Amino acid sequence: MERYLVVIDMQKDFIDGALGSEMAQAIVPAVVKKIKEYKPERVYATRDTHFENYLETLEGKKLPVIHCIKGSEGWQIHPEVKAAMPEAKIFDKYTFGSEELAKELYQRSLRGEMEIELAGLCTDICVVSNALLLRAKLPGTVIRIDPKCCAGVTEETHKAALETMRMCQIDILTGDGSTGEEEGATETMSVEEKK
Repeated sequence: MERYLVVIDMQKDFIDGALGSEMAQAIVPAVVKKIKEYKPERVYATRDTHFENYLETLEGKKLPVIHCIKGSEGWQIHPEVKAAMPEAKIFDKYTFGSEELAKELYQRSLRGEMEIELAGLCTDICVVSNALLLRAKLPGTVIRIDPKCCAGVTEETHKAALETMRMCQIDILTGDGSTGEEEGATETMSVEEKK
């Protein structure tokens, strides 16, 4: 079984730049550690990519913060993350999800069974978008998220995105590296019982 890691948008603007946050900065060491668990040729990454006309786009009108302009310092992959994945194939994407990444991993899946893990930013925007694209393209493939290697815009939206992914049969790893499916089932039952 081949295991692949997809590192989503670990760029300077999302970590310590225009849209950076303490939550994003805090996951950098965990993401670097996670990358080292994978064979270098099985690490993929995405890079949010915008142009000078960003504020004129739909996204720019809804999020009027200039970020990840192609070629800018903020567009670059964070130096520690970049150093950990020198062989990664990077997909520039112009929206939240990368169809090219999904197509590439689909082609890889034709060679045999595989598992995919995602890490990066932001859980509630680009991580969930890519996870759901991959789920649609690869319905029989195990897809995992390690919450310690992701950060959302807020803690609440991070948790909401994790729950959305869990409902779409994407495994959410627990602190011990398991998926905690039995625990999740118990939590769901207790919610139902309260109704």
